[in-house]
Amino acid sequence: MCRLLAYAGTPLFLEDLLIRPEGSLVSQSMAAREARTVVNGDGCGLGWYGERAEPGLYRGILPAWSDANLTSLCRQIRSGLFLAHVRAATSGGVSTSNCHPFAHGQQLFMHNGQIGGYAGLRRRVEGMISDALYPSRKGTCDSEAIFLAALSRGLESDPVAAFRDTLGEIEAMRGAVSDEPVRFAAVHSDGERLFAFRWASDDKPPSLYARSEGASLLVASEPCGRDAAGWRAIPPGSVLEADRTGRMFLRSFDVDAPHQGAIRAA
Repeated sequence: MCRLLAYAGTPLFLEDLLIRPEGSLVSQSMAAREARTVVNGDGCGLGWYGERAEPGLYRGILPAWSDANLTSLCRQIRSGLFLAHVRAATSGGVSTSNCHPFAHGQQLFMHNGQIGGYAGLRRRVEGMISDALYPSRKGTCDSEAIFLAALSRGLESDPVAAFRDTLGEIEAMRGAVSDEPVRFAAVHSDGERLFAFRWASDDKPPSLYARSEGASLLVASEPCGRDAAGWRAIPPGSVLEADRTGRMFLRSFDVDAPHQGAIRAA
């Protein structure tokens, strides 16, 4: 399983959260505390919003702890909304195209989890991607397929409904071919809002925590920093939404299979 971190709030240098704190994301890439896979060395990535509408993106196959370019970027980039990810591959090989976050236009997405039995479902899951969006499929992992399928189901206008319908359709397929669960701890942003999802078909979703300070929100697979008191686990079967003004909403995220989500043209 992977580790991830997302931030929305007062602009700060990325190194203040990704490198410097005790238990930072980079340190989790070497020694995760709440994951079956202790080492997350199959690549890393950043997606951040700056002065342009579309986010900046950096992804590479080096482990985060040895990626000098990642360290340099974190020391130079200041952002009020960014996503970061260190990967332990469960599907798809170790390649830049399989590293998170994934981007399309203003949308960013990263995921910790799996589609159970994905090898037997891949063709059908990829069939959920609209013809207009299929050329954007660059990698082979299940996470990118989930992202593009959700974009095909209205992600830009209603992220919660898009992921609900996408996961519902996948769960309906999976139930016929695999006993392995679908697990989904994920973060999505459109540049103005941030959505953090925690759900699993077996009610055992990957860990996901949130911490708010004033108008700022931090979401992570594991608490980081010396003060762990402010961290709270995001409840299973829920989605936390936040915007740049500090407004936050926690609501239920229920996936009821089967769903009949109509594909919408990109």
